[in-house]
Amino acid sequence: MFLKSCCIYSTGVFSMLFLIVGIALVLSNVFPQSVQTIVKKDVVLKNGSEAFEAWESPPAPIYMQFYFFNLTNPLEVLDGEKPAVVEVGPYTYREYRPMEQVNFQDNGTKVAAVNTKTYIFQQNMSRGPESDLIRTVNIPAITLMEMFKDHSVMANLISSYMKFEEEGLFTTRTVGELLWGYEDAVLKALRAVKPELDDVFGLFYKNNASNDGEYMFFTGQQNYKDFARVDTWNGESSLSWWTSDECNMINGTNGASFHPVVTKTEALYMFSSDLCRSIYALYEDDVTVKGISGYRFVPPSEVFANMTLNPANAGFCVPAGKCLGSGVLNVSVCKQGAPIIMSSPHFYQADEKLVKDIIGMKPKKEHHETAIDINPLTGIILQAAKRLQVNVYLEKIPAFSQTENVRTVIFPVMHLNESVVIDDTSAKKLQAVAMLQNVVENVPFMLIGLGIILGGVFMLLMCRLKVPEATADERQPLLSS
Repeated sequence: MFLKSCCIYSTGVFSMLFLIVGIALVLSNVFPQSVQTIVKKDVVLKNGSEAFEAWESPPAPIYMQFYFFNLTNPLEVLDGEKPAVVEVGPYTYREYRPMEQVNFQDNGTKVAAVNTKTYIFQQNMSRGPESDLIRTVNIPAITLMEMFKDHSVMANLISSYMKFEEEGLFTTRTVGELLWGYEDAVLKALRAVKPELDDVFGLFYKNNASNDGEYMFFTGQQNYKDFARVDTWNGESSLSWWTSDECNMINGTNGASFHPVVTKTEALYMFSSDLCRSIYALYEDDVTVKGISGYRFVPPSEVFANMTLNPANAGFCVPAGKCLGSGVLNVSVCKQGAPIIMSSPHFYQADEKLVKDIIGMKPKKEHHETAIDINPLTGIILQAAKRLQVNVYLEKIPAFSQTENVRTVIFPVMHLNESVVIDDTSAKKLQAVAMLQNVVENVPFMLIGLGIILGGVFMLLMCRLKVPEATADERQPLLSS
């Protein structure tokens, strides 16, 4: 009897113990913090680590899709009508972007590297061949007009060359020429008086099998939040194109990697040499990619808002005080003076006027928004889509008769979608990590559950213990008299 009571009360004691320990562990958040501490120490750029190998040679396939806007009414535009365009694409390229010339510095706290990008055309994933013809604005001509609009002699010379070469405000070129370069007759002719001019033009001219300069990254050894963060680009810790120190800051990673233990409340900063500036993204929603939980981050509209809506963006107005409106960025200062304007595809999140100025613009969030899905524990990108549009500022320039009747518009040339989805091998590894994380983080709840079960058993045993046993006489059947 004593042994039986001892076992029952021991059950009650263990029930209370498991409940107290489990609740204490939940409130103290010990297990999740332990997991995060381990990940923070492991996710560092150092030789031999998985984080370094994935950073140096990304395992997931990256694709670059180009969509061009084919102009359908060039003569009408010259007479002052709205441009009408039709989207053509995609023209898809497999993108390879290994880190090269890797050199660790400052006792492993920093690493220098160049990010070489190579593009290989994927015919089976494209609308047509690179030989497809596209009619669009003549960017070399527009650039020269803008460059020499205040120099009457050069302006007359350029106009003469354009008439002689039968080059107008618009041109028809192949996809390959527009992307990777073609010899421009007017640029070639002007080299006689301006030797520094390159006579080849292309939107991605000299960008294939090349890099955008040397980066210095933090390895994350001293602070996990510094993992892959850019310290300097081409030897400089800040930019010089914009008119405020804040706008010239180089913030965040290069967009290919992020620090571990990402929270919903933080802003993820990225430096983009394509945009010549840093941007940031904010949490939008929970997502699941290949069975892995993640957070979706997107750049808010404030990133490209005009200075009225976001005063911090005043420094992006060039020249100082000349702002084009929300949703667009004048990058001519970092594109050799070419009147290039960057935006989201189809002027998504831009001023409505920009959409209405061009017939054929149809902005849609799901197709034209830049988005990054990140596993919050490891910081690994599950899925991402970087979407940008290249436009040209088209206006009447008195020195050039070709522009005599044109409207002032931001003319869309093409937009791109640089996308990646985690590969199956990496996904399986991450699924295993997530499973282990769930088991470890649920240990306190398992203890609470066990405590509840033992508590139930204890109560049942106590009830049975308190029921008096029947005597032998009571167990005898009653005899009828």
